[in-house]
Amino acid sequence: MKDMFGMMKKVQEMQSKLGAVQAELDEMEVSGQSGGGLVSVTMTVKGLTKAVAIDDSLLKAEEKDILEDLLVAALNDARAKGDKLMADKMGALTAGLPIPPGMKLF
Repeated sequence: MKDMFGMMKKVQEMQSKLGAVQAELDEMEVSGQSGGGLVSVTMTVKGLTKAVAIDDSLLKAEEKDILEDLLVAALNDARAKGDKLMADKMGALTAGLPIPPGMKLF
């Protein structure tokens, strides 16, 4: 029974910290690039796109397909960085808790 109370206390501590981490993640931003920096995007860790920068050399009608592909690649790059940052933050928060394999808390 003592172990159960200890685990419940850890879960309660984790829940209180979870709110703070979620708020922090709302504010954190990541950047993604493609085309050697010709296209860059900035987004929140949670996936809200904040800014897009496109090099003038790509602003030609005949470069439209390339620009679209580079934009998708830059967004995916930023999203992957955000996912990793979120996983790292949440992993640190839940370290030491006996969470069953496959159970996701976020």
